[in-house]
Amino acid sequence: MKFTYFISDLHLSEAYPDITQCLLQFLSTEAPQADALYVLGDLFDVWIGDDNVTPFNETIAAAFKKLSQHTPVYFIHGNRDFAIREGWTNKAGMTLLPEQFVVDLYGHKTLLTHGDELCTLDVEYQKFRRKSRGWWWPKLMLSLPLWLRRRIAEDGRKKSQLKQQRLTTEIMDVTPQEVVKVMEKYQVQRLIHGHTHRPNIHTLEVNGKPATRVVLGDWYDQGSILKVSRGAVELERRDFAAAVTEHSTVAK
Repeated sequence: MKFTYFISDLHLSEAYPDITQCLLQFLSTEAPQADALYVLGDLFDVWIGDDNVTPFNETIAAAFKKLSQHTPVYFIHGNRDFAIREGWTNKAGMTLLPEQFVVDLYGHKTLLTHGDELCTLDVEYQKFRRKSRGWWWPKLMLSLPLWLRRRIAEDGRKKSQLKQQRLTTEIMDVTPQEVVKVMEKYQVQRLIHGHTHRPNIHTLEVNGKPATRVVLGDWYDQGSILKVSRGAVELERRDFAAAVTEHSTVAK
């Protein structure tokens, strides 16, 4: 049976080796069986530039590169790793896609995105998003020395955690009207995204027809994978404890 895998919101970091271990096992044992693998953003917990070459980042790139030799791998930026450029995706054997991308999945036209642009009630974040996706702000940030970018990223992460404690559930989730708007724009009846960490398959109406919004899960407590085939859309889990121990030896 032909199928395609989707993952997002892994938030990879050397601080969480169980997530890395689960991913490496998935890439080496299951992903090669798929027609393709799509990574819909927030692969890393933070990305301060392709010039931040570390053994950890190189290990992840090598694992994806090996997979890409027989299974196409595609990447869409998330809100944590929007600074990734083609220098790293080329090293990882990935094809970098625009932030909103339509793909034909076994005869079903489907819109793919990370999903942060759909959370329009978070006005403060949307202002930052427009700035950070522009041309001048990334150029300015990437021109700074690595040590300063690390400090800025750490401060930004702390502020984000404090902010999330204040925000309501509604503000942190997608805006239903924005979902319909973007699906009508691309004339699709199915949307796949991550970002909200609320895995589910929602039904709605778009263009006067039944539609589906599939939300990917995060990898905080288990691996979260979407498997799409011609006849099924399945959200699956992978237990961290079941990951092969040989993959836990990530270089530090």
